[in-house]
Amino acid sequence: MLEKLSPILPARDIPATEAFWQRMGFDTEYRDDAEYLLMKRDGAEVHFFHDPDQNPATNDHGAYLRPADIAALDREWSALGLPTTGIPRYIPLSEKPWGMAELALIDLNGNLIRAGQETPLG
Repeated sequence: MLEKLSPILPARDIPATEAFWQRMGFDTEYRDDAEYLLMKRDGAEVHFFHDPDQNPATNDHGAYLRPADIAALDREWSALGLPTTGIPRYIPLSEKPWGMAELALIDLNGNLIRAGQETPLG
């Protein structure tokens, strides 16, 4: 019955947000500079609403992405050379004790995008 859930995240600057997410491999489906942005990549979709007062350091918005191949996504995003501290930043793939291989991306607005794939426990 349920097929997809898409996050709606804040963006301080719509054109800058679009450029950042294009680097991450997403394509623009819709853009209104004053209000809204919709980006897609394969089955993933992320929406952004304009919030010029959003403070990236205190942003508590986020989403969880479930890619088919987490290692390939890690290789692709690692190759972009994003910093590993500050905002934006990229946190490379690591195995978690709860049975997931996960990575994390903090975009220029402070939105947290975690991505993970299940791994065998034990």
